[in-house]
Amino acid sequence: MPAEGLQLAIDGAIARLTIRRPAKFNAMSRAMWRELAEAVAALAARAEVRVLVVAGEGAHFCAGGDIAEYPGFRFDEASLRDFHEREVWGGLSALLACDKPVIAQIDGHCMGAGVEIASCCDIRVASASARFGAPIARLGFPMAPREAELVAREAGLASAREMLLQAAVLDAPTMLSRGFLHAVVPEAALADEALTRARRMAELSPEAARLNKQTLRALAAGTPADALVNRAYEYAGHAEHREGIAAFLDKRTPAF
Repeated sequence: MPAEGLQLAIDGAIARLTIRRPAKFNAMSRAMWRELAEAVAALAARAEVRVLVVAGEGAHFCAGGDIAEYPGFRFDEASLRDFHEREVWGGLSALLACDKPVIAQIDGHCMGAGVEIASCCDIRVASASARFGAPIARLGFPMAPREAELVAREAGLASAREMLLQAAVLDAPTMLSRGFLHAVVPEAALADEALTRARRMAELSPEAARLNKQTLRALAAGTPADALVNRAYEYAGHAEHREGIAAFLDKRTPAF
């Protein structure tokens, strides 16, 4: 196992992607952004996997990007564009395009890149001690447009403005009250909370999850619901549709 990077582990229907760079609070290197896209693409081909949990190793989720790498590319416009549009957005867009439900298990620092990764997840649970922000104005640069749109959509414009314009760091209860988080639990209960949700989701229809994610993704991109109607009912004869209805009528657990 490498000393740092992304670790993908699969246990039955549940996959776990761990951000592993504890010496830097799991800050994302350029190589790790590329690894993220590759890992999620590989996961898409695993039909047995129904849910993905994204977590950080140790006490933190992800403290942002690796600032030590920045002088090597950030001061040239072409290389800066390539970093954000190809490497960072490549990893984030892979997560966004994943048709399997994704849970973020957030502890400690969730800053910058961490907020962006969490914003790509469908369900977000956090420890009471988790902290959220994107204080990059202190480093003299803004958030890239696609990344800012993502964070503003998921965390809300008010939170995005605080993070970007005030360099504010917001606590977990605040992010829960603003709808970014789905649950806040004690640190000791965080892993169990994420796993319990993952197991519950893994029991549901993977076909329904795939179709729901595609619909929600299209709506988030601004596609009107009317434009989705033509193909919205093609699942009518699908096996999982038939099994779900039959199991309900038979008063048994469906076998998806």
